Amino acid sequence: MAKQLMKGNEAIAEGAVRAGCRFFAGYPITPQTEILEYLSWRLPEVGGTFLQCESEIAGISAVYGACACGVRALASSSSPGFSLMQEGISYIASAELPCVIVDVARYGSGLGDIFTGQSDYWQAVKNGGHSDYRCPVYAPSSVQEAADLVKLAFAKAEQYKNPVIVLSDASISQMMEPVEFSEFYEHDQNKFDWALKGTIDGKFNLIASTMYYIENYETYIRNKYDQIEKNEEMWEEVATDDAKVILVAYGISSRIAKEAVTFGRQQGVAIGLIRPISLWPYPRKAFQHLPDVKAYISVEMSALGQMMDDIALACALKADVYGFLTGSVVPDSLDIVTYAKQVLAGTVKEVYTASC
Repeated sequence: MAKQLMKGNEAIAEGAVRAGCRFFAGYPITPQTEILEYLSWRLPEVGGTFLQCESEIAGISAVYGACACGVRALASSSSPGFSLMQEGISYIASAELPCVIVDVARYGSGLGDIFTGQSDYWQAVKNGGHSDYRCPVYAPSSVQEAADLVKLAFAKAEQYKNPVIVLSDASISQMMEPVEFSEFYEHDQNKFDWALKGTIDGKFNLIASTMYYIENYETYIRNKYDQIEKNEEMWEEVATDDAKVILVAYGISSRIAKEAVTFGRQQGVAIGLIRPISLWPYPRKAFQHLPDVKAYISVEMSALGQMMDDIALACALKADVYGFLTGSVVPDSLDIVTYAKQVLAGTVKEVYTASC
């Protein structure tokens, strides 16, 4: 199939349709609204259902109902709307149902602003809902990857009977790049023996919290998430073999960090990059074969360095962890190189913070 020039949000929407998604419920909010707009006409074309709800709370609740029937269902929002979905996501995880949620992150707490940002990391990766559950989280760094990861998210949601989050950002969602889509996947909603279908052999199916009908629930749920951690780490490495300082970045920041590696190498700096593709499970294996690294630098668009703790855990504190933190400001590759030089020289005392 020939490549098409598309916005990131449109690629996410079309990728979902081609992955067999036939139900969407959501509410418009910048910068994810193009997902909703695209699916408003695209889903009816393929026999699906589009539902614009009165709120994000209603949207995630409608998705709960759809995925309980075995339908491939999608919800999407941006940061404050994603916050409103957290209770519903916890309920869906508790019922062990598969669905995909896209969060196109914007910057700032509360209402925030429509600037690009990556300050939803903690909420997506550590879970914003209550109690013991985890959601696999994928972070695309291109329009092509946005489409591909939505397809993967649906497959993993069904494999593990769990919600899966695609954490995009305003830059990836609004940029236009060539994208090639896979062929249509025809999803059979009747293949699941747990799905609500009326009656099966004269008995009604029941969707309820797993903790009420699974014996030794605590062991069961721990083993489930241990399996995801063991099998589903995803990452990309750039020039890490001889690197003394390694950048760690995802999403839009990883694109600038990759350029910084090129510029740094041209200047003789032994710099590399680890790009987490799965933010949970965090790709700890990527850090295990790098014994000579002196420091890691988290390059992220947040003010508090939300990924820094995960880097420290992944490297088992065998190297120092620094933050190149830019808030709502897109990082500059040459500034990253300068900061990396200072880290290697031992002249850095604190994180780098960009001025808004």
